[in-house]
Amino acid sequence: MFRRLPEIETAAKTAAETVAFTIDGRAASARTGDSVAAALLANGVVTCRNTPVSGAARGPYCMMGVCFDCLVTIDGTGNRQGCQVRVSPGMAVETQNGKREVER
Repeated sequence: MFRRLPEIETAAKTAAETVAFTIDGRAASARTGDSVAAALLANGVVTCRNTPVSGAARGPYCMMGVCFDCLVTIDGTGNRQGCQVRVSPGMAVETQNGKREVER
């Protein structure tokens, strides 16, 4: 469904660094400067969370911080907007299920 544009991929290969991080404990990689939401989509993860009421799957929609559909847990802190945070080396990203946990 989502993939990078070929011409951007070719130009970026020479200049971009790869950032290693994890998604739900699995190793993943992104380009330097990618948002968490973009990195999730580039790694084939289209669902960031499930709603607490209906359990409906939600994923990045607006990619600019308006819709809040890209909420994920980043390094143990829940309900972070994936589209507003850049991926950093060693970052642990977890998808969210159900209602918010008070400790997170």
